[in-house]
Amino acid sequence: MSTAALQPAFDFAKALPGINPDVYTAADFRAVAEIVYAVSGNVLPEGKAMLVYSRLAPLVRETGSVTFGRFVERMRAEPEMMARAVAALTTNHTFFYRESHHFEHFEQEVRPGLVRTLESGRAARLWSAGCSSGEETWSLVLTLLGAEPLAGRRLAQRDLRILASDLAPHALTKARAALYASKDLKPVPAEFVSSWVKIDGETAEIGEVARSIVRFRQLNLLHEWPFSGQFEVIFCRNVMIYFDQQTNQALVERFARQLVPGGYLYIGHSERVTGPATALLEPVGPTIYRRRPA
Repeated sequence: MSTAALQPAFDFAKALPGINPDVYTAADFRAVAEIVYAVSGNVLPEGKAMLVYSRLAPLVRETGSVTFGRFVERMRAEPEMMARAVAALTTNHTFFYRESHHFEHFEQEVRPGLVRTLESGRAARLWSAGCSSGEETWSLVLTLLGAEPLAGRRLAQRDLRILASDLAPHALTKARAALYASKDLKPVPAEFVSSWVKIDGETAEIGEVARSIVRFRQLNLLHEWPFSGQFEVIFCRNVMIYFDQQTNQALVERFARQLVPGGYLYIGHSERVTGPATALLEPVGPTIYRRRPA
């Protein structure tokens, strides 16, 4: 007998105490989960039933749908509403300098080569894929610009661009605003903060020079990507943990092919490179991979 067969059946009603079964049912949850998977690749196990309820209930009320079943019908009929619902179910938890060893590796091993590339007049492109509310993107930008304001400004004036993309419009709005609580930047090396961030009491604003090199775009990673150029660096961390293995393997292979030979891919601490991408990427550190030479 398999281990799965020994697991107790999921009790939907018990998992959602106090919620009217006439408003939200197991069938509603399954319908939402199927839509989310089809649109974004995110897998919603039954244990996420309460999360789906709490994230979508405001939209159910806003649209006057009354029940989740009627709201699901509206999602299917209106692509814009479907996109809003999927975005509401996107997890956006992040913080500055999360998995700090990635930024330390980037500063010590990758940044010097990027500086040489830019100073020689060539272009450098980086991608923060699944940037959420921007903390990862700005951590990367501050590390790249470095602790010397004059040198950092010279880099920013070169052919340097960082693409920051996410599926969720509300996350991109926050990322683009570049406003945070000053305490949130405590993990960032103080010399980077003093060089590129404006602190006003409890508020921190990413400075104009840092903002000038970033372009924010709404992008579904599972759809066609609206660019053909390759990147020197791609950060996609703690995004693929919500995908199934098949989706993960396909996405990592796409990332690998979007890197220049010798380019770097950074993924989350719970994520791994498997499948066809292993022929293209070699591990060079904890959840850090380099594109093999062509």
